[in-house]
Amino acid sequence: MVKLFLEGGAFMWPILGVFIVGLVVVFERLYALITISSQTKAFTKIIKGTLEEDGVEAALAVCQESNSPIAIMYAEALRHADKGLERVEKTLDTIGSLEMTFLEKNQIWLSTVIVIAPMLGFTGTVSGMVTAFQDIAASNDMSPAIVAVGISQALLTTLFGLVVAMIIQVFQNFFLFQIDNLVIDMERSSLDLLDTLETQKLKK
Repeated sequence: MVKLFLEGGAFMWPILGVFIVGLVVVFERLYALITISSQTKAFTKIIKGTLEEDGVEAALAVCQESNSPIAIMYAEALRHADKGLERVEKTLDTIGSLEMTFLEKNQIWLSTVIVIAPMLGFTGTVSGMVTAFQDIAASNDMSPAIVAVGISQALLTTLFGLVVAMIIQVFQNFFLFQIDNLVIDMERSSLDLLDTLETQKLKK
């Protein structure tokens, strides 16, 4: 692999740099989304019972102990619980939109890597073909050995650029799937909160 990389020429280095950037973002998003998912599941297990048994103030204290998106949503909503369910619902919608932006953080960098890596590969391909034709012109000979280096460089840069793009694309699709699941969980939790508050209001 190292030999092929070195044979790919100068454009292999920017492709490698783009790949490293993509991997850094991948590991950051992987850690963040796994952490948020686990926090959301743990939070939803206890918050409903706390709200039903101990009331809004106790539930708000539980929310303040967590920094997960769902806890932030609940905290802001519960602060407006005394202003009516309509206000709570609007708060959930607003905070939910803001937290959605956080969940999608750094996705733009993955999209950039997916686009740039093949472009660098194709640019390396053009460079390799130019080198091959220059070698032909310099030697005035069409033998395969003369153009082999340039053509090899052209194919290798394209190959590596496409491989980098495919690897990052797989991770991006996985992250989008995880984000969709988290958003669905947050929406369900929002409905549960509204139902619980409405039930408490009827009891009073």
